[in-house]
Amino acid sequence: MNKNTVLAWATFIMIAVGFLLIGLGAFRYEDVAGWGFGAVGVGFFAIAWVFNALKGRV
Repeated sequence: MNKNTVLAWATFIMIAVGFLLIGLGAFRYEDVAGWGFGAVGVGFFAIAWVFNALKGRV
């Protein structure tokens, strides 16, 4: 595996975990903790976006 393949897998995993965290915040924890899970899920999306932008440049 080269660097671009590793970044592609990392992007896919981060998007999957982001969806999981947002889903937990929306459906499992409906109190204040849900907002934290949602915020962390959006953060995972932001990091995945950066990983995707780095593909081909590293």
